[in-house]
Amino acid sequence: MTLLTIALAPVLIILVYIYFRDKYEKEPLGLLLKSLIAGALITVPIIFFERIFSFFTGNLTGLSLAAYHSFIVAALTEECLKYLAVYLLIWRNREFNERFDGIVYAVFVSLGFAAVENVIYVLNSGMQTGLLRALTAVPAHALFGITMGFYLGLARFIPEQRKIMLFRAILYPIILHGIYDFLILSGHPVLLILFIPYLIFLWRNGSKKLKRLSASSNAKSLLL
Repeated sequence: MTLLTIALAPVLIILVYIYFRDKYEKEPLGLLLKSLIAGALITVPIIFFERIFSFFTGNLTGLSLAAYHSFIVAALTEECLKYLAVYLLIWRNREFNERFDGIVYAVFVSLGFAAVENVIYVLNSGMQTGLLRALTAVPAHALFGITMGFYLGLARFIPEQRKIMLFRAILYPIILHGIYDFLILSGHPVLLILFIPYLIFLWRNGSKKLKRLSASSNAKSLLL
């Protein structure tokens, strides 16, 4: 029970934080719950596709193998399925009526997946893993979700930029996620040293996106 609490507590804390950052019109709890469940359910196809992609490593070794696992096996698979879940759930939903809503739903889907992933890791590896992931992997998934939702929010309410924003909504999370995993999987001392500065960059980048859409998500901003 203690390990389960450690695994889920950071997810819950971030979810509550994002929920209350939505200042102007709270999203319906039912739809948020669906987003969370959808994020949890995509764990199954993600595991399936990751296992398939893992077979196609060819003669890759060292940093090239780490890059393949980071950007293709993990980042591409996970972020594409998160994107699909978010898009299918809310793109045409009338509740998606503010730019900040994109961030809310993308984070809920991302953390639905992160919750399942975190439980698996923590139950298998113990308390230290849980504490470490509470400060790294779980927030990282939320920050990838913020990036995805940021561009989905812009795509929804800036029609003339819709195609490029939808593309950025999937491309940028893949890149950010891939870099995160690559710095760890590389095993290279210099790249490992860069991991903490990269986490700080992710936090700063996510914070700026939150502030920008939080400030613009009101009735008047949608008329701009």
